[in-house]
Amino acid sequence: MNTKNTYLILAAFIGLLFSSCNDYLDQTPKSDLPPESYFTDASQLQAYVDGLYVDILPSNTSQWGYGTFGYDQDTDNQAAAVANNRFADGLWHVDHSESDNWKFELIRKCNYFLSVVLPKYEAGTITGDAAKVKHYIGEVYMLRAYEYFKRYQMFGDFPIITEPLPDEASVLTAASQRSPRNEVARFILSDLDKSIELLQATTLAKTRITLLSAYLVKSRVALFEGTWLKYFKGTAFVPQGEGWPGKDKDYNANYSYPSGSIDNEINYFLEQSISASAYVADNFGTLTENTGTVEQSASDPVNPYLDMFGSVDLSNIPEVLLWRQYNKQLGIQHNVPYCANKGNQRIGVTRGMVNSFLMDDGSPIYASSDYKGDNTIAAVRTDRDSRLSIFLKEPGQVNVIYPSSSEGTAAELVEPYPKLLESSDDVAYSTGYALRKGGCFDQAQMTNGGGYTGAICFRAVEALLNYMEAYYERYGNLDSKAQGYWNAIRARAKISGSFTETIAKTDMSKEAENDWGAYSAGTLVDPTLYNIRRERRCELMAEGLRYMDLCRWRSMDQMITKPYHIEGFHLWNTPMEAWYSGNANFISDGSDVATVSPKSVSEYLRPYEKNSKQVAYTGYTWHMAHYLRPIMIKQFLLTASDGATISTSPIYQNPYWPTTADQPALQ
Repeated sequence: MNTKNTYLILAAFIGLLFSSCNDYLDQTPKSDLPPESYFTDASQLQAYVDGLYVDILPSNTSQWGYGTFGYDQDTDNQAAAVANNRFADGLWHVDHSESDNWKFELIRKCNYFLSVVLPKYEAGTITGDAAKVKHYIGEVYMLRAYEYFKRYQMFGDFPIITEPLPDEASVLTAASQRSPRNEVARFILSDLDKSIELLQATTLAKTRITLLSAYLVKSRVALFEGTWLKYFKGTAFVPQGEGWPGKDKDYNANYSYPSGSIDNEINYFLEQSISASAYVADNFGTLTENTGTVEQSASDPVNPYLDMFGSVDLSNIPEVLLWRQYNKQLGIQHNVPYCANKGNQRIGVTRGMVNSFLMDDGSPIYASSDYKGDNTIAAVRTDRDSRLSIFLKEPGQVNVIYPSSSEGTAAELVEPYPKLLESSDDVAYSTGYALRKGGCFDQAQMTNGGGYTGAICFRAVEALLNYMEAYYERYGNLDSKAQGYWNAIRARAKISGSFTETIAKTDMSKEAENDWGAYSAGTLVDPTLYNIRRERRCELMAEGLRYMDLCRWRSMDQMITKPYHIEGFHLWNTPMEAWYSGNANFISDGSDVATVSPKSVSEYLRPYEKNSKQVAYTGYTWHMAHYLRPIMIKQFLLTASDGATISTSPIYQNPYWPTTADQPALQ
């Protein structure tokens, strides 16, 4: 099997791994795992590991959606057709048994591999390339760490399980004890350290996990926990904080931090992030070149930065640390180019996201005489940070440079006026603003479900951003390394002027109107930290990391008392209103058939305020409980000593969630 395609092509036996799971800790039946005698050759290890890649690591799916570029849809950055229940009052309930988030299937698969392979590796009985054997083991440590990171983001405290457990009630019940969240984070870092020890420094095509990928994830995990502990300090969301539910269980009642205190623990994680991110930032190579322009004909110079998100082969791009390859001939494809050619599968960019981008001289829009306003999409792109001007689509732009007579025949050859009035998600625009991030100019890629461009899993620029933030959070200033990274990111974005000038012009009360990241714990942060967060928001727009950031910053408390209204482009009292005013489907009367929000509510399109039956009709609201997911009731009952009394389970519910099914958060 060609290494370049291992993230793409699965060995025949991997089909055995995709089956239903038992109860308790979501055990994978032994019959669905290969026999222990199987793992005797490097190629067999590779085949098993390949089956884990697709399920665990981020990538564009083969579903009919906008892939990774739509994962920020339930934040202040992007808005889907329907608002998420987490931003409504009383609509997110505790499941009884339907939730699939408290799951261990993939963790068990990793544990099974390690339990069988490690003894054979240590005994030297696995045939084949020894370096590859070592690398595959390192990949599984990385994959287990990443899967644990996903679960820990959802639940915080979580069971740490390192062995495939027997299907025995007493054993599984005991293993259900939740470790404090910082211990889970430390466990994840230890897995990543083991991975780093085993992985080869490079892989030829970077379609396999690399050493730098492991370091990047380490920097991300450590930054997550360090900032979470800092901003939730003293609350029920950290060990031994006021109301922490873990203290009600004997096994956690007397918990103490391994570093001695929560402050020491915060510093430990921030230092880990600083070290890991610096390793990536100083060793990956160079940031991808950005011309600052969108090519509009075959004779125009290409923009490598724009094309990085929509190219078929990403193996020679230093900034891309890991990517997934797709293949048209094998039918392993996705829908991102199709969606980017149209309205992003009705996942629109918000006004808040657009307003967050600086002018090209480094000034916030409210502090610049060059800002042209937002009465047209053309105006809002003018003289802006090039990341906005190249990714935000504008009516009249050429969308197809390389036409096809047989494929992508439904493609929009030229960007139309945003199609607000369409009923189909395929072509409709939810906010009026849409991105070409993830798209390309090849019409053959624009067949519904027929795209085969590469999907970026990890990008090195995140390490620069992680370092800047971790260092500032740890020391309250920026060292020369952090300043150099920031300057490099701004230079690539074609922003002139220094970041200190931007900071000096920043008005936090104005930034708060557009950016939840202006807050932590309901209080505005300082302008320097905010601009570090702004840089991250703009650089990683639509790459699926926004909700993670907002949670660890504790950036949604303010919506508990003050609803936030998601807005799109400037629809009313502008030239753009004329694009729709003659259409019989242009309805703004607040009725069930309304297609746009009324002018009386706002001159800006509010996608969730067309009629009173919509979720978040009165604006996004928040509950403290929503920073973590509730654990489904079935898990409590399965692990209860009598099978019925929830309080006898070793599991405890997350803060402010009830232990009654179908009930909303308590606060």
